[in-house]
Amino acid sequence: MQGPQVHWLQDGKRLHLNHGPIDLIVQAFGEADECRAAYAQSIERFQTILIELVEELPELRLPAFFLAPRTFAGPTARRMEAAVMPLAECFITPMAAVAGSVADEMLSALLAGRKLDRAYVNNGGDSALHIGKGQSMNLAIAGTGNGMADRLTIRSADGVRGVATSGWRGRSFSLGIADAVTVLARTGAEADAAATLIANAVDLPGNPAIKRIPAQDLAPDSDLGARLVTQAVGMLARGDVERALDNGLAVAEDFRRRGLIAASALFLGGEARISGSMALAAPNKNPGKEVAHA
Repeated sequence: MQGPQVHWLQDGKRLHLNHGPIDLIVQAFGEADECRAAYAQSIERFQTILIELVEELPELRLPAFFLAPRTFAGPTARRMEAAVMPLAECFITPMAAVAGSVADEMLSALLAGRKLDRAYVNNGGDSALHIGKGQSMNLAIAGTGNGMADRLTIRSADGVRGVATSGWRGRSFSLGIADAVTVLARTGAEADAAATLIANAVDLPGNPAIKRIPAQDLAPDSDLGARLVTQAVGMLARGDVERALDNGLAVAEDFRRRGLIAASALFLGGEARISGSMALAAPNKNPGKEVAHA
């Protein structure tokens, strides 16, 4: 594996950071000198973030327990554990929050001592956001359909600073059948962990149209072990789609009532469910305005 890779995207405005499984797009908005310094800080932090995680990976792959939080050495690992602890009444490992936690940690490095209007760190669709007072940011949402648009505007006063998407079609394994579940929360780590569990709950156990394989058969070191992960979803009756979405919505509503997330959108087979205030706006008509993809 190559070491940390750093380069600017073709537009010259977005920084691309890559190291192994970590693939980040970083963008800052504000005065030029502040942005320049912020980017330098993020590049410096990026040099060791994966190495730190690898050092604690065996423990990070073990389940979290509701009443027994662990003490990790690295700040990103600590973010991961903190994000999954409130959800640890069921099976979850800190790896459920790894992408969002990396985004949070990198955003923290970007912002340290800086004055920026807005900024985001997008880690493969799981993002951490900085939205200054009076500012807003547009997000592009994956999985939309059934007449719903694909843009969402987050305002500073909303208190949302993390967005994450999970589902069986994504880059990580899923126990459920959601095409996509997008969650808004206070941090990227919290959104990531919650999206994982809500997507797992969008399910139809025992349905013959769903192909599942033990996670360890696909990745021997997976934190999911012998648990069956979804590999294909065949044709489903509309009633089945609605039932699966309602299963996930029940979990999403529970998380929202407990204050663990702000809102979520669940998508399967052209149908959708929304939990909380998550107005999907018309497509962005101003191509010059930034869009952080989720």
